[in-house]
Amino acid sequence: MEKDIDKLIQGLCQQDGQAQRCVLQLYGEMIFGQIARIVACYEDVEEVYQDVFVKVFRNIRSYDSSQASLATWMSRIAYHESLNFVRHQREPIVYVDDRDIDLESIQDEELAQVFQQQDEQTILMIEMALEHLPPYELALITMFYFDDMSIKDIAYTTDSTPSTVASRLSRTRRKLYRIIQSLDYER
Repeated sequence: MEKDIDKLIQGLCQQDGQAQRCVLQLYGEMIFGQIARIVACYEDVEEVYQDVFVKVFRNIRSYDSSQASLATWMSRIAYHESLNFVRHQREPIVYVDDRDIDLESIQDEELAQVFQQQDEQTILMIEMALEHLPPYELALITMFYFDDMSIKDIAYTTDSTPSTVASRLSRTRRKLYRIIQSLDYER
């Protein structure tokens, strides 16, 4: 597998169309999903998706396999392109501000009770709560839970440290818990 990736990277460096198609086939769906969870409008997702792969193909020579896998390196590009796109949108989006929420008082047992439930209502509540997170927090949650990325890979993707990522994930889970509580209260 590693030799195949090396051969694929060589092809990309030579701007080989077959290698580019292969990368799109292997990683396209993953990258599209990552972008779609950060960028709301489908047409915008397509635009960012194209920008990501143009950047990947143009910058493949800067890829360093000792730092991350090819998939993680591309995720990093997708993450930054998605956040840059969202930041430059004209319409401001209001997200839940966590400065007024006491997140530290939430016990791990309370979190586990909500997030370990697999029933349809809980999953729906979590999906609704995700819409209230700012893009960078949503990206962290989706990379960890939906894309099964390791904390180390997320740290690389977000230009952060593993301890910072772990701390932000913990804080964001607590924030999601509070949002779920407020959504449940509104029902």
